[in-house]
Amino acid sequence: MRYALYFTPPADDPLTMAAATWLGRDAFLDGNVAMPVVDGFAPEEMKALTEDPRRYGFHATMKAPFTLAEGRSEGELLQALDEFSAECEAFEIPEIKVGQIGPFFALVPAGLCAPLQAFAGETVRRFEPFRAPLSPEDIARRKPDKLSLAQRDNLKNWGYPYVFDEFRFHMTLTGPVPSVKQPAMQNALVEAFAGFVDKPLSITTLALFVEPRRGAPFKVHSLMPLGGTSTRKIA
Repeated sequence: MRYALYFTPPADDPLTMAAATWLGRDAFLDGNVAMPVVDGFAPEEMKALTEDPRRYGFHATMKAPFTLAEGRSEGELLQALDEFSAECEAFEIPEIKVGQIGPFFALVPAGLCAPLQAFAGETVRRFEPFRAPLSPEDIARRKPDKLSLAQRDNLKNWGYPYVFDEFRFHMTLTGPVPSVKQPAMQNALVEAFAGFVDKPLSITTLALFVEPRRGAPFKVHSLMPLGGTSTRKIA
């Protein structure tokens, strides 16, 4: 079992539903959703191009997947999440857009958002005591020889290269897209998410996702509202 702390909007949020349709899976219900027909892409091609983000569910990483540290329990993790979420205030990313991170596409902020960076950093710090050390295999999967010095230090100290100054908020919508297909993918995503791009994104929740076994789809276990206390579970 692995756990992860992700941002995702509530289950009934229009963005959540649009993303579930795009990816072909709803992480709240842990079930498949009929995917749309996308101009320029065969159905099987779209299924392949969205395979990785479909497994992880629609999200932005706050604390990357981890195994519980020895002596820690799921109940303790949930209690800490409940307390932390109650302490945090909801905020807005002023504007999001369809962006490209290398060959991947994602929803990203249009500019730097200081409250977002602070929230992500504090999530990493607060839940570090719950994280078991990475195995040599986990470290190798991150290809440390291809990381910057700062990213390697983050991987060693925090279990994930992209934290603090290296953190970049992104809600992944594709796996790697061949360069010849990237313009068509950009157009398709702008059309699919036209109701959300160039608009604010409210950060009002923090979710606990679980991976029941290595390689299994991640699903939402609990969704906590920022600034309130809830132990509502979704399983």
